[in-house]
Amino acid sequence: MIRGFQDSAAAPYLGMVSATTAQVGLIIISKGALASGMTNYTFVAYSNALAALLLLPISLLVHKRSSRPPLNLLLVAGFFTLGLLGCLAQLTGYTGISYSSAAFASAMLNLIPGFTFIFAVLFRMERISFRNLSFLAKATGTVVSIIGAFVVTLYRGPQILTLQSSESNYVIAGLFLTADCVVTSAFIIVQASIIRKYPAELFIVFFYCLFAAILSTSVSLVLDHDQSAWSLQPNIRLFSVLYSGVVGSAFQVSMNTWCLHKRGPLFVAMFKPLGIVISAVLGIIFLGDVIYLGSLVGSVVIVAGFYSVMWGKAKEANMNEEGNSESTSETSPLLPTKHTH
Repeated sequence: MIRGFQDSAAAPYLGMVSATTAQVGLIIISKGALASGMTNYTFVAYSNALAALLLLPISLLVHKRSSRPPLNLLLVAGFFTLGLLGCLAQLTGYTGISYSSAAFASAMLNLIPGFTFIFAVLFRMERISFRNLSFLAKATGTVVSIIGAFVVTLYRGPQILTLQSSESNYVIAGLFLTADCVVTSAFIIVQASIIRKYPAELFIVFFYCLFAAILSTSVSLVLDHDQSAWSLQPNIRLFSVLYSGVVGSAFQVSMNTWCLHKRGPLFVAMFKPLGIVISAVLGIIFLGDVIYLGSLVGSVVIVAGFYSVMWGKAKEANMNEEGNSESTSETSPLLPTKHTH
């Protein structure tokens, strides 16, 4: 039954919606932990270490030795690169979150589809064809999503719903979150390349979390001179680490990796816009965020861009089925199914 669901067409869509929801929850919870005095270095170290411990036995159980390719130095270097990029993305992302609201952070993350599309074109994972209607729809939708993200960020307008919220510095937050988006997009592209050579998703996520934990711990030991930063008290710190390790890292990254294997990097990136709606609702409830007209207008623009890309991918799938194309397929529209050199 589980196997049948995994092979269904709806599974990647449901997987990405659940992963996006988990990411928004992580933004809400991590902001509380950072506000309690926990540094982003220790938070990243704890969450990735916990995720690695959880993923190791599961990976060994799911991916039998006979079903996975042997490890080599090139693959280990790729895993280390994922850990480095993931560590940088998390450190810059959590720093940006600490300076802003949950809605603002989620809005900025919608820059990821644009950067991912650019990287995919540069690395020839996405073919440039301005005569192809599906390509134009995906390109247009990506640009529209970026415009929507800027509307949310730069145009506030009148307040629609006002609750008491903490002070924020959107300039600093914007710089760190933009860096997070660039690094995350590079992470998605590198991850897609590794999956081609090593199609054992859980093992990839395990090594990513392992290296991210080692790197963030090293940074923390150098920069965190206050030992209390490693304390898991008050309870919000412990709960945040558990949520981040189990849901934020183990579940979310594993689901993203699985969907990446199924549909490709642009498919994964284009679900980021949905997080803005979820974060706006949760931000009001748990953090007392203020909702402005710009957030509503920007959200509509982002959703329009999102569905433009989804329509382009559906159009591409229909063309592949009709023409029996070998260059791209619905199961992996941006990734070759065979090893290429």
